[in-house]
Amino acid sequence: MGAVREIQTISTLPADYSGKNSTGQLQVDKAGKFLYASNRGHDSIAVFAIDAAKGTLSPIEYVPIGGMTPRDFSLDPTGAWLFVGNQSSNTLTLFHVDAKSGRLTSAGAPLDCSRAGLHRVCAD
Repeated sequence: MGAVREIQTISTLPADYSGKNSTGQLQVDKAGKFLYASNRGHDSIAVFAIDAAKGTLSPIEYVPIGGMTPRDFSLDPTGAWLFVGNQSSNTLTLFHVDAKSGRLTSAGAPLDCSRAGLHRVCAD
């Protein structure tokens, strides 16, 4: 059986950020080209390109989620959309995923999940 070894250490945060943060979740797209990581504190999704030959990551961008404390996020089955559930602001944010670059583009204002009738949809 092969041994596990560290090949890289990389931050999920931009170099100029100095506040408190924790990383909540990691996801790789279906093609294995991009890694997405949530930042709780910086309130962003970090996007990295994956070098398939080396297994290393290169930062692409850090995208503000438009809410607070990304509790969970998910790429949809097509890989075209990324949904973020923001715990402290009770919002959902939707981003379009560019399949070629991995970059995220906001699909509009976050959805407020604290209103009557939406809480169950957002919480389930």
